[in-house]
Amino acid sequence: MVYPDREMTVWLGARLMATTVASDIEIARAAKKLPITDIGAKLGIPAEQLAPYGYDKAKISAEFIAAQAGKKDGKLILVTAINPTPAGEGKTTTTVGLGDGLNRIGKKAVVCVREASLGPCFGVKGGAAGGGYAQVIPMEDINLHFTGDFHAITSAHNLLAALIDNHIYWGNEENIDIRRITWRRAMDMNDRALRDIVSSLGGVANGFPREGGFDITVASEVMAILCLASDLKDLEKRLGNIIIGYRRDRTPVYARDLKADGAMAVLLKDAMQPNLVQTLENNPALVHGGPFANIAHGCNSVIATRTALKLADYVVTEAGFGADLGAEKFFDIKCRKAGLSPDAAVIVATVRALKMNGGVKRDDLGKENVEALVKGCANLGRHVANVRKFGVPVVVAINHFVSDTEAEIEALKNYVARLGAEAILCRHWAEGSAGITDLAHKVVELAESGQAKFQPLYPDNLPLLEKIEIVASKIYHAGEVTADKTIRDQLRSWEDQGYGHLPVCMAKTQYSFSTDPNVRGAPEGHIVSVREVRLSAGAGFIVVITGEIMTMPGLPKSPAAERIFLNDQGYIEGLF
Repeated sequence: MVYPDREMTVWLGARLMATTVASDIEIARAAKKLPITDIGAKLGIPAEQLAPYGYDKAKISAEFIAAQAGKKDGKLILVTAINPTPAGEGKTTTTVGLGDGLNRIGKKAVVCVREASLGPCFGVKGGAAGGGYAQVIPMEDINLHFTGDFHAITSAHNLLAALIDNHIYWGNEENIDIRRITWRRAMDMNDRALRDIVSSLGGVANGFPREGGFDITVASEVMAILCLASDLKDLEKRLGNIIIGYRRDRTPVYARDLKADGAMAVLLKDAMQPNLVQTLENNPALVHGGPFANIAHGCNSVIATRTALKLADYVVTEAGFGADLGAEKFFDIKCRKAGLSPDAAVIVATVRALKMNGGVKRDDLGKENVEALVKGCANLGRHVANVRKFGVPVVVAINHFVSDTEAEIEALKNYVARLGAEAILCRHWAEGSAGITDLAHKVVELAESGQAKFQPLYPDNLPLLEKIEIVASKIYHAGEVTADKTIRDQLRSWEDQGYGHLPVCMAKTQYSFSTDPNVRGAPEGHIVSVREVRLSAGAGFIVVITGEIMTMPGLPKSPAAERIFLNDQGYIEGLF
C-alpha cells in the first residue's frame, strides 16, 4: 500500500492481531515465487527478451516492446481512492488484488504500479508494494533500490546540474544568467536541510557561488520524462527540451544547448525498460517509474502501461493518492499525452477512513458510528462525481477491515447506490483473489459495456491560468484561485513562448480537496493560492505549486528509518 503516514501501522497492527495473519513482509517472504522467465512466458515474452535481475525480477527488452506495436489493446482499468487518512484506504493493495481477481475469473490481466521512493519508505509511509495477501514481490527489493531505476534518474538529473555549473565555470558561452538558473539538484531521500542551499563556496577553484536547492527524485522532471516517454528516441528529445534557466535577455537555455541530452539518455537506457515481477499468486506485474501525485503526475510509466495493454486483456493501474490528485493527472496528463482511453475506474474507500472524514477521532474508529460514516461519505461522493466528469464509469471498492460492522457496510452501499453506482465489499487483504472476485466481475461488466466516453477536463487551447481555475473549481470545488502578478506574468510569458497548450500539474496536499491538509470531507468555496509555477518543457506540463506543499519532504519526528533493521537471520524488519 501507499500509506499517507506511519500512523497506518497502528491500524495494520490491529488488523493483523485481529485476524492472526502474518505481517506483510512475512507473507511476502513465505511466498512461493516462480522464476521470472515463467512469469514472462505467461505474457508470451521469450526468455531471451528478458534481462533478469536475479531469479525473480527482470526488465523487458525494448526490441520486444517495439514488436508489439501492431497488436490490439486490452481494457484499461484505473484504481484510485478517496483522500488518504491515517485510517488507511489500501489503493495499491486493491490494485494488486483486482489484478489477481481478474486472473482468477479467467481473464488475462496485468498489474501496472509505480516503484517505491526511498524517501517515504524511510520517512513516514513504510512499504509500497501492497499488503496482506495482495502484494507484488519481491517486496523488500521493490521497496529498496529494486533494479536501480531511481538511482539512474537521480544520476541523470545531477549530471545536468553538474554540466550547468561546469559550463559557467569554463566561460559561460551560452551567457546563462546565474540568477535565473531553474534546474535544481535531486536525491531520493527526505532531507529538508537541502531544500535551499548555496553552492560553489570555497574560492575561485570551486566556481561561482549561487543559490540552489534539492528536490526529491520523484519530483524530478527527469522522472516525469522517463514516465511519459514512448521510447529511447523520444526520451532523448524530451531530455534535450528541458529548460535549465535563462539568459540575461530572458531567452531560455535548454539541456541540449549544453549537449547534456545524449549522456543523460545513456544513463537512462536501462531504466527505460519496464520491470517485470509477480504477485503473491504468481500473476504478472509491471512496476516502473514513480512520480508522486501530490508534487508530480503520480502514474507509472507510459511505456509499461502501453506494453501491458498489448500483452493482456485487462490492465489494472493506479494513480497516486486521492482521485483529486492522482486520477485527475492520470486523465489530464498521462492519458492526454499517451493517447490512452480508460474503460473503467475503481474508487477505493474504507469504512474507517470515511468515519474519520465524518469527524471520528482516530482512537474511536473501532466503534460503530453509522452517522459519522454517512457524513464522511461526502468525500467519496465528490470523488465519484469527479471521475464521472471524465466520462469514465465508476465502481466503489470497500476495502474491508475486521472492525467494520454490517450496519456500516450497508449504509455505505446504500449511499453509493443513491449516486447511481455500486459499492462492493472486498476481502483481498485477508483472502487474496478469492476475496475480490465480485469486484472483478463488476469491472469486466463496466469495461465491456461501452459506457466509457473518455475526455480530459479541459482542452489544450485554453490559457494556462484558466486551466488551473478549471481544475480548482471543478475538481477541488474551490471558490477562487489567487496568484500574484509575477506568477500571472510568468504564465503569459510561457504562452507567448509556445507552451500555452501544455496541461497543468497541480502540486497540492493529498489529505484534502482544499490546500489545507486538516480540512476533511468535501469542502467548498475555499481559496487555492498558487505559490509558484515551474515549466517542465521536457515532460510537457506546467507544475503549479499551491499552499504549503514541498518538493523536498522532511522526515517526521520519529521516522520509519528508526524501525528498519536487519535481524539476526539477516532478514529486513520494519518494512511492514
